[in-house]
Amino acid sequence: MSIGLILLFVVGLGVIGFYLGRRRALTSVSGDPRKLHSLPSQYGQSVFLFTVVPALLLLAVWLLAEPRVIDSRVRGVVEATGATGSELDLKMADVTRISEGLDALVQRSTLTEDQLTQMRADMADVRGRLADVGVALGSAVEPAVFQAAKQRRALVQTSSLLKGAGVALFAIAGFAFAISRINPTFRARNVSEGVVMALLIGSSLVAILTTVGIVLSLVFETASFFRMYPAKDFFLSLTWNPQFRGGSDLGIWPLLWGTLYVSFIALLVAVPIGLLAAIYLAEYASKRVRSVAKPAIEILAGIPTIVYGLFALITVGPALRDYFAQPLGLGSSSSSVMTAGLVMGIMLIPFVSSLSDDIINSVPQAMRDGSYGLGATKSESIKQVILPAALPGVVGAVLLAASRAIGETMIVVLGAGAAAKLSLNPFEAMTTITVKIVSQLTGDTEFASPETLVAFALGLTLFVFTLGLNVLALYIVRKYREQYE
Repeated sequence: MSIGLILLFVVGLGVIGFYLGRRRALTSVSGDPRKLHSLPSQYGQSVFLFTVVPALLLLAVWLLAEPRVIDSRVRGVVEATGATGSELDLKMADVTRISEGLDALVQRSTLTEDQLTQMRADMADVRGRLADVGVALGSAVEPAVFQAAKQRRALVQTSSLLKGAGVALFAIAGFAFAISRINPTFRARNVSEGVVMALLIGSSLVAILTTVGIVLSLVFETASFFRMYPAKDFFLSLTWNPQFRGGSDLGIWPLLWGTLYVSFIALLVAVPIGLLAAIYLAEYASKRVRSVAKPAIEILAGIPTIVYGLFALITVGPALRDYFAQPLGLGSSSSSVMTAGLVMGIMLIPFVSSLSDDIINSVPQAMRDGSYGLGATKSESIKQVILPAALPGVVGAVLLAASRAIGETMIVVLGAGAAAKLSLNPFEAMTTITVKIVSQLTGDTEFASPETLVAFALGLTLFVFTLGLNVLALYIVRKYREQYE
């Protein structure tokens, strides 16, 4: 039974239970809802929840456990051939592919001639799968592999039937149990509100659990990397030279320097321009100008980063090379730190200006009036009253822009190049940590090699670095906020 049919049955039974539960509650009090402990709809909700939630939980657990159980049963047949390691993984992949192809062939045998004609015309993907299976079955497939494929297909079919029956029984049992509990004194409201509370708590835990999962995955893989490569060399070496065949030098400093250099130039462009734009929009611009200028600035945030990267590669890079780098003898490449930093700074302007504008507008008007009443001019009020009061929010805007700059990849790939080096020349090509994370995880390199696992060490280092920025920003915000509370 397909997942869609199972969900349709469970939800449909729950909807029926909602109306039956509501009707049963009203019938028990002769149609007078004032005699009920809870609202009639809450009785229906309790039936719906008892019908749907246990069944869906069983379905979720089954879907998570099913592949592992089936693969463990089938793996024993393949291991009997003496295959180990990567050879075992390849044979297991063949087992999965052949078993799925057998399902396709069985499905094909049940089609009419018209359906086959339509399938040949409109379903090229199915034809490709059938062709692949035909080649596999026609070639020298080991009998054990083919037997394992048939066993896997049988287990999948059996599991599908048991899954559908088990979920349906759970739904029916929950339906019957909830209907039997309905009476005028049943606290249906507590059940309904309890589920809503659990849903709210679960939603709140999603972000926390996601963060914990990300950190743990980085920590475990980083620990595996440091068992293969010395941590001392990773943190102290000034060379980045992955060989993929031994003798690699995987020092983080060239990548960290490139990340900080590009981000510094980007913030040097975005923070002054964005903050000045926010001050103008909040304090000087008329409503008509503000209604046009602010959306126009925020359009920059909606442009895809690949477009910024192409702009850096085609326009900004050649211009900097022809008018600055070559005349000054600083370089001849259009890919440089300055190129990526300038374009990234343009991209970050709305992050600073929009948030800073909202923060400045949130400063109480009484503070402005008090400053004007003491004889301060508009510019003096902005410098000495409004900006200090808005400083915590402005720091948050700058932090958001810095985090965005540190995590950017596409602009750096197209604008700054991929050279890992330590240099003060802003017109030389460099790279960042995020670019190397992508490059180390792509390709045909074995995942268990140090050259691949180093991506997780780079990611964990970047995470710790950005966490430090957040702690610093929190300290600044708390220090200055106390003066205005």
